[in-house]
Amino acid sequence: MAQQTARADIRGEGGPKPDSAVVRDALGVGVAVGLSGFAFGVTSAGSGLGLLQTCALSLLVFTGASQFALVGALAAGGNPFTAAAGAFFLGVRNAFYGLRLSQVLSLPGVVRPFAAQWVIDETTAVTLAQPTRRAARIGFTVTGLSLYVLWNLTTLLGALGAKAVGDTGAWGLDAAGPAVFLALLAPMLKTTTDRAVAALAVLLGLGLMPVLPAGVPVLMAALAAPAALFVSGIRSGRDRTRDEAPEESR
Repeated sequence: MAQQTARADIRGEGGPKPDSAVVRDALGVGVAVGLSGFAFGVTSAGSGLGLLQTCALSLLVFTGASQFALVGALAAGGNPFTAAAGAFFLGVRNAFYGLRLSQVLSLPGVVRPFAAQWVIDETTAVTLAQPTRRAARIGFTVTGLSLYVLWNLTTLLGALGAKAVGDTGAWGLDAAGPAVFLALLAPMLKTTTDRAVAALAVLLGLGLMPVLPAGVPVLMAALAAPAALFVSGIRSGRDRTRDEAPEESR
């Protein structure tokens, strides 16, 4: 009976978590993060982008960390192509999220292109936290819809109110996006390798910031993942070799 229940949960045929609880949690994330779109609108307008450009980024790109990386690099005087490249590589993580979510949600093929627009950090976190497929679908939909609508609305308001706000650096609004991203990332760093990748990425990004053009340190920080995985692979190989060694040689 326990095995049948476990299989039912995986298929989304029932679960202990009520739909109302899933909706409540999803709305909490959507509203909390969606409000930071105001900070993006102000920061983007302050970096020199126009109202239409700012709103287009939120409507079409819709991945907060990448958007903040782009406008942050532009505000620092970075080359537009370098800034775009840094934002692109930062957004590549969403493709890996999509691979996992496609298995969990198992959406019809006609819906997937539209759902792909909502594959971001927040929807992934809420979806993977659910015990059943039904709950995962509800969490993904409610989080994605509420966050998309609110993020774009507050982006518009922020861009329109940028002149009234003045210097975004003085208000600290340029740090809102990275702060939200780190808050979502921290609970996911469960293994030693995860923490090593995050720590090395921070060191690379901050260490290279004074000597490289704006936007480039973000690209270089991406090298933290293969470097940490390479070291982890070497250690695993050594441990496996030691465990497989004949008793006499120990």
